Amino acid sequence: MFEEKGGQSGNNQGGITMAKYGKKASEKVEKAMHERKKGTLKSGSGKKVTSKKQAIAIGLSEARKAGGKVPNKKSSSKKK
Repeated sequence: MFEEKGGQSGNNQGGITMAKYGKKASEKVEKAMHERKKGTLKSGSGKKVTSKKQAIAIGLSEARKAGGKVPNKKSSSKKK
């Protein structure tokens, strides 16, 4: 689902690139998307989630907590 295999992406010069997301991450996101479709997915505040992006974010967050292979969250830049 989230695997990137080969092609002309990044700095890799025509080889196989490693998958960015592991199997656990894929399963968690899939589960969150199903819950969103059924209308049972809730955010941290307890409100119903309707956004696909939010469902994916929740799935990736759960995968991180479960120890899955997921890249670090992008942090917002702070003003000095």
